[in-house]
Amino acid sequence: MIRIFAALAVALMVLGSASSARATSDDDFFNFFGRGRQQQQPMQQRGHPYPDMQQRGYPYYGPGSDYYGGSSSPIPRERVSSPVALPPGSIFISTSERRLYLILGHGEALRYGIGVGRDGFRWTGTHHISAKKEWPGWTPPAQMRARRPDLPRYMAGGIDNPLGARAMYLGSTLYRIHGSNEPETIGHAVSSGCFRMTNEDAIDLYNRVSVGTLVVVR
Repeated sequence: MIRIFAALAVALMVLGSASSARATSDDDFFNFFGRGRQQQQPMQQRGHPYPDMQQRGYPYYGPGSDYYGGSSSPIPRERVSSPVALPPGSIFISTSERRLYLILGHGEALRYGIGVGRDGFRWTGTHHISAKKEWPGWTPPAQMRARRPDLPRYMAGGIDNPLGARAMYLGSTLYRIHGSNEPETIGHAVSSGCFRMTNEDAIDLYNRVSVGTLVVVR
């Protein structure tokens, strides 16, 4: 009988220790995010979609995470017939469709949903990708800061940066194809001339193209 009571006591001590450890962990988590109710652990604990950001210590709370509350993109990318005759590897952007096509060859293309410039900010032309950057910093141009004095002079790269996870720069212009932490804007005319994609799509495109890629905007 003594052995049974001893075993029960040890079991209770182990359970109590485990509960205490869980409570401490949860309290630290809630204090960090200023939340008063239990939630799941951040997505970085369950497979961070951006390993480079995970290595830098950034948790992920954007599209596709349990904290975002929405799907990664309202317009899934898909393989379609190419709408134009351009060399394989080229990018064709249709501002009227609000779609970006990566030309694959053999009459096919990979189509992505994008956000385009709002009225007065849309443009057409031909450029080449002049630079590629991961988690780029953002320096709002003077014209934009004149319209929006509340904007910072510079914002470091990260989850909250409007350039998102990746940016592909177009020639010597201020325009970019870049990611976004606002997937609900994809398919709409909302930008100041840049072409925005979900972070997932921006990473996918970034990995498929190189500096020098032809970009045709119509």
